[in-house]
Amino acid sequence: MTTVDVSPKAGPRQWLGLAVLCLPTMLAAVDINVMFLALPQVTSALGANSIEQLWIMDIYGFMVSGFLITMGMLGDLIGRRRLLLLGAAAFITASLLAAYSTSTMMLLGSRALLGIAGAAVTPSVLALIRTMFRDPRQMGAAMGVWGTSLMAGIVLGPVVGGLLLGAFWWGSIFLMGVPIMALLLLAGPFLVPESRNASAGRLDVISVVLSLATILPIIYGLKEAARTGWDVLPIATIFVGLVFMVVFVRRQRKLSSPLLDLSLFSSRALAAAALLALCAPLFSGGTTLLATLFMQMVQGLMPFQVALWMLAPAIAMIVVGNLAAATARKVRPAYVLAAGAVLAAIGMLVITQVTSSPTGLATLLTGLTIAFVGGGTVGILSATLIMSSAPPEKAGSAGSLSGTLGEFGTALGVAILGLIGSVVYRAEVSVPAGVPADAAGAVRESIASAVPAAQQVSGQAGADLLNSVRDAFTSGLNVVALVATVLFLGLAVLAIVGLRHVPAAGALPARDPGEAVPAVD
Repeated sequence: MTTVDVSPKAGPRQWLGLAVLCLPTMLAAVDINVMFLALPQVTSALGANSIEQLWIMDIYGFMVSGFLITMGMLGDLIGRRRLLLLGAAAFITASLLAAYSTSTMMLLGSRALLGIAGAAVTPSVLALIRTMFRDPRQMGAAMGVWGTSLMAGIVLGPVVGGLLLGAFWWGSIFLMGVPIMALLLLAGPFLVPESRNASAGRLDVISVVLSLATILPIIYGLKEAARTGWDVLPIATIFVGLVFMVVFVRRQRKLSSPLLDLSLFSSRALAAAALLALCAPLFSGGTTLLATLFMQMVQGLMPFQVALWMLAPAIAMIVVGNLAAATARKVRPAYVLAAGAVLAAIGMLVITQVTSSPTGLATLLTGLTIAFVGGGTVGILSATLIMSSAPPEKAGSAGSLSGTLGEFGTALGVAILGLIGSVVYRAEVSVPAGVPADAAGAVRESIASAVPAAQQVSGQAGADLLNSVRDAFTSGLNVVALVATVLFLGLAVLAIVGLRHVPAAGALPARDPGEAVPAVD
């Protein structure tokens, strides 16, 4: 491949290119939860049953998770910019199909295509950032901006969705992606350089199948465990995924051009950063789920009100996360990460003091703000370390690894911490005498079914039942937050032990200006 000599310092073109790359990152994150508020309207318009509703919500995340590793390798092979632009074109097509879907199956197929297109975004964007910003300090800043766009997309999804649904029909939530991806298609070829791994081999189709057979059953099983508990179905599907994982790993070790380069983990810094990237969303994901349920079911807030209240901790996370990225240019990242993990632990400790009284909302938001600030620091810096620790030619694999770990961590956290919360809730809730059997059964199932059931019981028995439900769920939230507190403290130790040898980004030398890099097309 043709190469040119360029300065290691990024100029205005690279920073404009970064802005363009952040737009699809934000959009892909928005699409993860934008269906949260639209589901009632979609159900009414298309007549989706309960099973179809669950798949409409989950299919996008399943496809993103399943295809991240494949897309990372494909970008290394055919070119990361080319893959990103192909993904953008597919995203526009799928968005139009989803917006104007006339049946549940059409919407499901469109959401699946959106997920595959979204999977092309994360590894391509991260790999391109790795190529565009060769100076360690500038790369840290660029990764901070990327992390901001990712977090902003996750937080703004319900807010933007609520605004659009208040003004237009449900399909409008998909149309917002069309102009964003169109801008990427127009500006990308001029602002974003092409890069690929010149020594990449062929795409191994068997490995692609094995990766899907590994990731999809595990993610599905974890989601089902979070939704229904650890029954036979989720346990069996997770076991099937783990069996395929063993086969997948063994095959990758034998291939000269593996789909996922396991040699990446030979870097101590990358291995530690990968564990942080997995654990940070694991510890915070389940707590955040219970916190949003607390605001709705215990405090009585509407979903859109919950989204607005969540803006405060999210904005704090974005601001401090970028400050942490800047600090890591002068201070060893191990200490910045450890400080972030300790801060997240303090926030979780505050949440252990939440009560079901009206003042509990203020306590919860205070704890969430502190926890988000610390957790956001860990999230941004762990992704930065993964990308900076990987060789440039393996940037696509590193980017897909970062994205896959985040997906796994979130699903695992929701399942495990959600299970802990459910166990505490069922142990704490009590049903007064005189409550009908069907209502009592709904109360013991989950908070989502308990509150409506308790509100249907008249008299003092109904009031006592509702108070018991809310107090029991609050106790579950407190216990989960306590578990997360201990786990985040463990992450602080991991950061110090595993990354104390990594210098501050500002202390790293820039690459030789004469080093050959992929040509800018």
